[in-house]
Amino acid sequence: MRLLLIEDDTEAAAFLQKGLEEAGFVVDHAATGPDGLHLATTEAYAGMIVDRMLPGMDGLHIIELLRKEGNTTPVLILSAMDRVDDRVKGLRAGGDDYLTKPYAFSELQARLEALMRRGQTAPTETTLTLGDLEVDLLARTVTRSGTRIDLLPREFQILEYLIRHSGQVVTRTMLLENVWNYHFDPKTGVIDVQISRLRQKLDKDFDTPLLHTVRGAGYCLRVPE
Repeated sequence: MRLLLIEDDTEAAAFLQKGLEEAGFVVDHAATGPDGLHLATTEAYAGMIVDRMLPGMDGLHIIELLRKEGNTTPVLILSAMDRVDDRVKGLRAGGDDYLTKPYAFSELQARLEALMRRGQTAPTETTLTLGDLEVDLLARTVTRSGTRIDLLPREFQILEYLIRHSGQVVTRTMLLENVWNYHFDPKTGVIDVQISRLRQKLDKDFDTPLLHTVRGAGYCLRVPE
């Protein structure tokens, strides 16, 4: 199994990487927050070990960004911050477990293996398709009839939500709550603008439109009959 270790302490990282590799894991190591986030968003891992205090970007911020993008890879947080409030904050940020330093390697390995077993009971869907449209959730890429379609992060989030609800009417309220995380209507044209841009990219160069406006109700991603 392939793991991502994000740890800035060189000595601790080397010790941990050696122990995990001896246990049969393949380990990628990043020493800074930005480097760790880059690997986490461009590669596929069975689990991640994330130190909380990192140069360039806090470990909890990395986890929050990954969860917002729909990444459900199990994460074990490492930290010298051992107060109850610190552990709660780590778990609420999206961490699956929290281990304080100093720790025993055997306990870390056992916790990590337990997290990954838990994750294996519900396999993560990595590719979504609708007709000739394919959305790769790991690579964050979109193709239609084999043609690459470049989307901005927000456009990708909208498309992912729409394709997960393909054939259904998706209302503005559903998009505001699930894509923007708003629980109120900001009374702006932000959704209309984003949908218009997404429709241009998805349908403009293809004979069959996929993204439809349902007047007075919302939007629907479907293959016409």
